[in-house]
Amino acid sequence: MKNKIKIAPLILIVVLIPFSAQAVVHHQLNVRIIPPGNRIEVVDRITLPEGFSFSEEGKVLFTLHEGMEPMVDVGGNVLEPVSIGRFVGNYLAPLPAGARTFEVYYGGIIDHPLRAVGEEYARGQKETVGTIGPEGVYLAAASGWYPRISGEEKVTFQLDVRVPTGWDVVSQGSRKYHRKYDEWNVVSWFCDQPQDGIWLVAGKYYEYPEAFGKVQAMAFFRKPEDSLAKKYLAATGEFISMYEKLIGPYPYEKFALVENFWETGYGMPSFTLLGPRVIRFPFIIESSYPHEILHNWWGNSVYIDYESGNWGEGLTAYLSDHLLKEQKGLGAQHRQESLQKYADYVLSERDLPLTAFRSRHGSVSEAVGYGKTMMLFHMLRLELGDELFRKGLQRFYSKNLYKTASYDDVQAAFEDVSGQKLGWFFNQWVTWTGAPVLELTASEAKPASGDGYSLALTLEQTQEDRGRREKVLRQAQDWGGGIYKLKVPVAVTMEGEEAVHLEFLEMTEALQTFTINLPGRPLRIDVDPEFDLFRRLDRREIPPAMTQAFGAEKAVIVLPTDASPDLLESYRTLAQSLTRTGPGTVEVTDDSKLTDLPADSSVWLVGWENRLLDRIMPAFQEYGVALDRNNGNLEVSGQAPVVLSRCENS
Repeated sequence: MKNKIKIAPLILIVVLIPFSAQAVVHHQLNVRIIPPGNRIEVVDRITLPEGFSFSEEGKVLFTLHEGMEPMVDVGGNVLEPVSIGRFVGNYLAPLPAGARTFEVYYGGIIDHPLRAVGEEYARGQKETVGTIGPEGVYLAAASGWYPRISGEEKVTFQLDVRVPTGWDVVSQGSRKYHRKYDEWNVVSWFCDQPQDGIWLVAGKYYEYPEAFGKVQAMAFFRKPEDSLAKKYLAATGEFISMYEKLIGPYPYEKFALVENFWETGYGMPSFTLLGPRVIRFPFIIESSYPHEILHNWWGNSVYIDYESGNWGEGLTAYLSDHLLKEQKGLGAQHRQESLQKYADYVLSERDLPLTAFRSRHGSVSEAVGYGKTMMLFHMLRLELGDELFRKGLQRFYSKNLYKTASYDDVQAAFEDVSGQKLGWFFNQWVTWTGAPVLELTASEAKPASGDGYSLALTLEQTQEDRGRREKVLRQAQDWGGGIYKLKVPVAVTMEGEEAVHLEFLEMTEALQTFTINLPGRPLRIDVDPEFDLFRRLDRREIPPAMTQAFGAEKAVIVLPTDASPDLLESYRTLAQSLTRTGPGTVEVTDDSKLTDLPADSSVWLVGWENRLLDRIMPAFQEYGVALDRNNGNLEVSGQAPVVLSRCENS
């Protein structure tokens, strides 16, 4: 038998929690953080809901970080783990007959180093399972820092934390106590809204508060930032007000901006954790920041059923990133950029349906999970109209607040407000892999019998995997034989008319001819000119960009043999980093082994000394680009986009 862990006494703030109608586990946590020792000490008073299903008769199974040596207030013995995972253990706690409340005592070290995640160069980032140290504290539910009860779906909590003097603590919910003493500070947070987990973030902060109606805005910086804090606090009030009008009441009493001690962009219920450089980028306040605020509606109060597909990131991107661009008249450009990422990064063998998207771990998953889902909601809005779309958002939010929701719940909400059956829409965009490919294969204009003209045009869906999908879907159920049902925008420019004639053509077949009656002679036809459909873009719709090289199936990196040894070594280091940027197959070679550029790969030519530099010049001439090899200059005429690599099929 081991001695009971001694927890330094804290000032205990008791808040009575009104339990939600749904079954939740309540944690009343009394915590001490010791940053220099990477240590945490906790007493957790756990209350199980009525009707809780015990793992074994009279026993509760819970998970806790390794090395915590937990004891329960029954017998005083240290519990032995029944199984050990990568950094957590599973423990069985015996309870007296009929008991639903018990205490767990534990303490130990949590110190996981930052590690790189994400394969692509553009999305390289670091994360940690959980860490306690002199720079700060980051503990998520996945850290195993508190007992996670087997079978629990949601939790409420009261969190009383003692930290060294000069430190502060942020968590979900509302701050009910904040007291500074000579040697330590005591902070209390409580949350009576059912949560997926409990976060504990701590550090040395300068706090800036401001109230906006019933919502308390807060900013926590690691150094004084009076001017920047004022901007963030004003933005908090502005965006919360905007989204309340669009969706419904903000679900928490506060929203806090917290500066982290490494580069992150995390959104938790009622606060966001941004890195020290990210938080100071001037564009973040009107881009990533509203995105994180909006997550309090989507993902942090209406929870995501990840097993059936993550709808939350795409919906959040549509109502933040896209909406703000649309308000500035840049919606079409934003959609084009999103579709370009899909075309550049998502090769057919890398594609996945939205039901398989869980989270972003690279450019491919981002293009599908964020981009395709964003376009799904845009097309749904065009299908139903702005008013029904807004009502559908509000219905979805009110019906699923503090619940876990799936695409089926999204569909049900929009069917409720529209009175339409939308199974065909969600089936093709959520469960199918890939995207339609549209071609205008024929057009003919004739004078009409009266005034005006009759325009006949033929559209075809030419997606490469249509035959394979057709077979699969026939075996599953009748979803249209693999042909997408589309509402195709077509704009016709007429002679002598400044405004275009816009039609939405209902396409339900692979090859379909439409007739449009026009008041004037047609001069030009634009199919989906505002990029309103999720589809695989034609290469002629995509300006040259680095993403085409990053997303290529094959790539060859050509190094210059005439470079100095030190420079060549730097080039080799660069080439090795590029092998992790996303292309399926990457070959590194040098210019002495090639007489011409490979025709079946994207090609990276590195260095002004490269012997093949002249070979790439014809690809640049049509964009008005000239390279001065002797002086190391690049000159651009006109407004042509520039990319210093030649990409396949471009």
